[in-house]
Amino acid sequence: MKSGRGVRSHFGGEVMKQAFRTWTVLFLGLAWAVCGAAMAAEEFLPPEQAFRYTVESDGDSLTVRWTVAPGYYLYRSRMGLSSATPGITIGTPSYPEGEVHRDDYFGEQVIFRDEFTVTAPLERAADAPRELALELRLQGCADAGLCYPPMTWDTKVALPPASAANAASILELARRASNEDEFLPPDEAFRLEAVAAGPDRVRLVWTIADGYYLYRSKLAVSSEAENVQLGQLSLPAGKTKTDEYFGTQEVYYGELEATLPVARAATEALELPLAVTYQGCADAGLCYPPITKTVSVSLPPGTGAGGFVSEQDRLAALIREGNPFLVLATFFGLGLLLAFTPCVLPMVPILSGIIAGHGTRVTTRRAFALSLTYVLGMAFTYTLAGALFAAAGRQVQAVFQQPWIVTLFAGLFVVLALSMFGLFNIQMPAAIQTRLANLSNRQSAGHFGGVAVMGALSALIVTTCVAPPLVATLAVIGQSGDMVRGGAALFAMSLGMGTPLLAVGASAGKLLPRVGPWMEVVKRSFGVLMLAVAAWMLARIVPESLTLLLWAVPAFCAAWVLWTAVKRTSKTAFALRTTGAAAGLYGVVLVAGAALGGSDPLAPLPMMRGQHSELPFTTIKSVSDLEQQLAAARASGRPLMLDFYADWCVSCKEMERYTFTDEAVHEALAGAVLLRADVTRNDAEDQALLKHFGIFGPPTIVFYGPDGTERRNYRVVGYMKAPEFAALAREALARETLVAR
Repeated sequence: MKSGRGVRSHFGGEVMKQAFRTWTVLFLGLAWAVCGAAMAAEEFLPPEQAFRYTVESDGDSLTVRWTVAPGYYLYRSRMGLSSATPGITIGTPSYPEGEVHRDDYFGEQVIFRDEFTVTAPLERAADAPRELALELRLQGCADAGLCYPPMTWDTKVALPPASAANAASILELARRASNEDEFLPPDEAFRLEAVAAGPDRVRLVWTIADGYYLYRSKLAVSSEAENVQLGQLSLPAGKTKTDEYFGTQEVYYGELEATLPVARAATEALELPLAVTYQGCADAGLCYPPITKTVSVSLPPGTGAGGFVSEQDRLAALIREGNPFLVLATFFGLGLLLAFTPCVLPMVPILSGIIAGHGTRVTTRRAFALSLTYVLGMAFTYTLAGALFAAAGRQVQAVFQQPWIVTLFAGLFVVLALSMFGLFNIQMPAAIQTRLANLSNRQSAGHFGGVAVMGALSALIVTTCVAPPLVATLAVIGQSGDMVRGGAALFAMSLGMGTPLLAVGASAGKLLPRVGPWMEVVKRSFGVLMLAVAAWMLARIVPESLTLLLWAVPAFCAAWVLWTAVKRTSKTAFALRTTGAAAGLYGVVLVAGAALGGSDPLAPLPMMRGQHSELPFTTIKSVSDLEQQLAAARASGRPLMLDFYADWCVSCKEMERYTFTDEAVHEALAGAVLLRADVTRNDAEDQALLKHFGIFGPPTIVFYGPDGTERRNYRVVGYMKAPEFAALAREALARETLVAR
């Protein structure tokens, strides 16, 4: 009796043999199939052997005798005869009856097999040569599945003298041939004309030859012009035709006139390039491939769609065409206004902390020099990074909002705050203490190189708002490549943003105490502000449930600093300790709010928010999601609004809290489809969606009319107050915006 191991070995051997036999059969079968296919491919005849012909002429007519190999056939509609000899014209060919064949490529066709004869009359001038350069056009297939491409064969035919009796009939036959059976070139079959029908409208007219037609479903128009949005092509009703190629279709005969709405921000005359695509067929059986014609239309000056031009488009036009000094002055003023937005204000405690860290040695001159170094570091970095990223077509704002970058920079502010609290004097390991102290001293003790670095980092990470001036400069650089004008405007705006910081530096030597215990209190207070900046930055990337806990840290630290600032006998002790107690109480409220699910540091307790309803946004992720929503909105005749949002975008939070909760805004958006693109992650789909619109970052709001056309000149960039936004939304979503006046 065999052992268990022997049985398993025997069984395993049988399995291996069976598997080997199976794979051998499969391999041989596959090899046979491949070889068979190769042999079949080699069995197809060359076209000269599959379709043989002879030609003869009696002087008044031409006779072509075809011999088609068994298993092959020729299409009647693809056959033709033409003369390449001056003075000799071939009339309408006469074909035999043929057989009807249902073809997978061309539908129902008349074909010829075996042997058949084609005759055609000749028209010859008196001085015509006695030899005809004949061109034969043909196309055929094999029953086995191979179809040859259309071919033109050339041959020479000797001609005897023509009889005068047949001259008149030959002339008439030739004229009929040129009018009936010769297919027209596409530009003659479908003549296209494009003209302006006003400042915001283009009229497209096709003149269609008799016996030809255009497909409605194959008509499309596009343009690569900047700051121009094309509407939906307005077409008349056509005729229903059951087509052998595309099934039941709506087609146009005779003449087709279509209207194309154009939305543009510029008010001056515009040379608009258009790529017009169309496809048509002949009733006789020929279908042309899709045709794309590039035309240029001169649009007269206009006011833009609805008479409204967005702020960023006006500023972009100013950069491109305005006086350079006016551009610099304008953008410096705009930067000065941006300096007082929540995106830039955190730079004040950063710079103030740097100056305060200089200690008792600070002077007005040195404080101003430190401020100027910080501002120039910020301005140069902001300008260089913005220009490079705009030229590359990327979103600089999102790149520097990656969690690890924000966390690293926030950690730096925590280190600076701890150094101002004096915590580096406790017994830490000597190596760590030395490194932290050196880092703190280099950055906060007034060294100009470290201050410039802080300015550069602040430009990239702290100033994260997207505003119309920034978008205008980046658009000019990205679209026109004008680095000089765009970069100069960006630099002027950066200097405007830094001007209040220069004022802080100029006054620091007078506002900060020279000696005494107050200097220590001021340093600790700036340490609290540094912690607040770190909390403000981390709040962009942490879950909302942790936001209030982050803000509670600087609140409790402020309570500690103010409570321990002075002795009980000091005249200011009561005021400082009362303020400290208030800060501590605020910290307790923040912790309680976090436990109750709050996330707003200005209204930490949920019951403090009020009863403001939120807009019912539908979140989309990709361009395909957007196209699906647009198609549904267009089918139902509803306008659409798309909001670009990110968790790290301060102005996005402002729009959500103050603008989108307003009742007037809710009324203006009533009936519209509301979409939101959350680009917080800045992944590949987010970047593709931003690139689709040419958007540099959130907050940006895009409007579409009921016709599915984007109202490009109504884009909102940056924070906008509720009354202004409601008025703009009502006009942007109105049905009449793109209707000709």
